[in-house]
Amino acid sequence: MSFNNLDTLYRQVIMDHYKNPRKRGKLEGDHITVELNNPTCGDRIDLQLKVEDGVVKDAMFEGEGCSISMSSASMMTQVVIDKPVKDALKISEMFSDMMLGKEMEGYDFDIEELGDIQALQGVSKFPARIKCATLAWKAMEQGVEKDES
Repeated sequence: MSFNNLDTLYRQVIMDHYKNPRKRGKLEGDHITVELNNPTCGDRIDLQLKVEDGVVKDAMFEGEGCSISMSSASMMTQVVIDKPVKDALKISEMFSDMMLGKEMEGYDFDIEELGDIQALQGVSKFPARIKCATLAWKAMEQGVEKDES
């Protein structure tokens, strides 16, 4: 597949998650809530996590922002559900490295296995947008840390 076709596919995946977000809404019952915002662009997320016995059992989000931040939140919530917290944190670290354009070596997870998340790889070429892409991931990290304390 040529770069232009791949770029078009990635844009389509990002816009699909933006227009049809997965796991958007509020969790019922006991859960952890983390609210974060990016004051430089106005992105805001309210992430809810249900963590039981060291496993992320469910995740949902509400918020508003650009297509990058909202699609990243949609993708993140899908990926962390049913993952042990330690794996969710490793995936978040890998995502952060991907955003910084680092080599993706030494991880137990292959970016190909993470589905739609690989569509956000191109964000690393736009430093001003990296905070948009990582906002939901930072919220997830804070949420699981709250659970551990």
